[in-house]
Amino acid sequence: MSHCIFCRIVQKTLPARILREDALCLAFEDISPKAPCHILIIPKKHIESLNSMDEADGLLIPRLFAVTRELAEEKGVATSGYRVVINTGPDAGQSVFHIHFHLLGGRQMAWPPG
Repeated sequence: MSHCIFCRIVQKTLPARILREDALCLAFEDISPKAPCHILIIPKKHIESLNSMDEADGLLIPRLFAVTRELAEEKGVATSGYRVVINTGPDAGQSVFHIHFHLLGGRQMAWPPG
């Protein structure tokens, strides 16, 4: 999807500070961080939102969670705590319509969010 900013990052036509890449996913630093550690983890395949996933995408979610956990450890937020957010739809705050996990850590989080 040439209009999708995340697809352009996957295709390397748009720059990003990539932290992890494998056959299924890509992780990079958020350009507008909301916490000292703010990483986006995305599938390489364009999937608009959590609602757009189907059974064929079944391996993606466990892989995205595994990469998220590994990056939390590497960035030193695994012990103190971190938040993983998936926004689905405009009312939830989804602004890029390519499913992505936000890994947020390195500061005290408020509850409830939003």
